[in-house]
Amino acid sequence: MKSAWELALERTGGNRKSLTDEQREALADINTRCQAKLAEIDIIYGDKLKKAASQEELDQILADKQVESASVNNQAERDKEKIRNA
Repeated sequence: MKSAWELALERTGGNRKSLTDEQREALADINTRCQAKLAEIDIIYGDKLKKAASQEELDQILADKQVESASVNNQAERDKEKIRNA
């Protein structure tokens, strides 16, 4: 059974490039660091959410958390893409 990624490659005419063991390890390391950073963000913002005094403050904290989490995910994806294209 083919993954969604493999099916998408077939539809777009893309070539599937095999990754080296070093690339796989580097990708796994990026995933680990990203998950750790996201867990750290959850802890930090969890404490801030508990201390929020108003709805506006709560909304701002949630928005800040979302922006920071998206930034971490985007950076991880950029790093992974560099490795895949190397």
